[in-house]
Amino acid sequence: MQKPTIPKGTRDFGPLEMQRRKYIFNTIEKIFVHYGFQPIETPAMENLSTLTGKYGDEGDQLIFKILNSGDFVSKANMEGGAVTSRELLPQISEKALRYDLTVPFARFVVQHQNELTFPFRRYQVQPVWRADRPQRGRYREFFQCDADIIGSHSLNNEMELIQLTKDVFAALGIKISIVINDRNILAGIAELIGAGGRETEMTMALDKLDKIGEEKVFEELKAKGFSDDSIARLKPILSASKEKDVLSFLGKTLEFNQAGALGVNNLKSILKKLVDSGTSTEGVIIDPSLARGLNYYTGAIFEVRPTETDMGSLCGGGRYDNLTGIFGLDGVSGVGISFGADRIYDVMLEKELFKAGVTETIKVLLANFGGKEELYCLKLLHDLRAKGIKALLYPDAVKMKKQLSYADSMGIKFVVLIGSEEMKSGLITMKDLASGEQESLTWDEMLKKLNAKP
Repeated sequence: MQKPTIPKGTRDFGPLEMQRRKYIFNTIEKIFVHYGFQPIETPAMENLSTLTGKYGDEGDQLIFKILNSGDFVSKANMEGGAVTSRELLPQISEKALRYDLTVPFARFVVQHQNELTFPFRRYQVQPVWRADRPQRGRYREFFQCDADIIGSHSLNNEMELIQLTKDVFAALGIKISIVINDRNILAGIAELIGAGGRETEMTMALDKLDKIGEEKVFEELKAKGFSDDSIARLKPILSASKEKDVLSFLGKTLEFNQAGALGVNNLKSILKKLVDSGTSTEGVIIDPSLARGLNYYTGAIFEVRPTETDMGSLCGGGRYDNLTGIFGLDGVSGVGISFGADRIYDVMLEKELFKAGVTETIKVLLANFGGKEELYCLKLLHDLRAKGIKALLYPDAVKMKKQLSYADSMGIKFVVLIGSEEMKSGLITMKDLASGEQESLTWDEMLKKLNAKP
């Protein structure tokens, strides 16, 4: 007999988990709609060519590829002896599971550009897949909740996404810090340390700071060919987040660097817009070491971290100036942010942030005595549901102990008992399982009790 299992990095969710997850999705989606974002969906799988080359070499390796149907091996060109997996891949796989929601969104925008009104504000709540090593807070299948504004270069969009982020986590009860940087600052730093044009390599290494630590990052840079002098000049800049006025420090450091000065001015403008709009900048942190390793970012980048647990990033995003250009639509700038619902769930569970009202249960169970009593209860069940009461009739006329035990295990507070006496009198006997009290009520009295807030 085969033992039932699921792949590592994936999870089943029971009714309790699903109700809590739906609470997270509904909370985020409500705020997305409040900010004027419209919903879309894209397929779980994309053409492999759509995804590759957008996330860097390491990201490309984490894409789940889908084998072509049929006898794909016999169709592959193996002439000339052994071939590498990289050479073989295009011949045996044409599709892949999406790695994120942003690249498919860019493809969607280009494909449907004549149907959209720009600037286009979209939100999307769907799963993504990454062939990563499963660990705490890191899964191979997980949900992302994305909001993007495309077709506008205005920094008002960055400001709004920060406001939206603050609103989402305030609604969920999670205390956070919003760490921001700008890819232009990273490009300026690369030039300043004598590694101009190599900012992508530097960024990919810096993106691992939280995972492997500073020394390991410097070792990786050295292995990539960065000189000891470049690394020595990089160290004090990365420590700039400890400065009292980070932006002033960066402004002076990158004053004569065009890209770096642009990045500093972008961040100054975003912070000023927040203040001018009446939004507090408390918890908004400038950190020049923040990298966001995805290759398509070109401007401001964001990362949201919980302040009361070490779960890692809960949310991230940034500005991408020409992602649609890859698919043939040049000059369309966008900015977006992505909430990791699975990590948010884990934090809320750890910090006991799910409130009692999050999980909705059946309010009342109608006991089943069979015969005429069952028929009477079927009509009563219909009327209760018509009044908006979550009600259930036990399906079988079994012993009352079993029915009451079922109600208790399901978290149902009330049980209605309808026998021959109740049918004659028109009164309803209702038992409160929490207190054990039992009383005879009219229809209106029962409704009032069932509608009363706990």
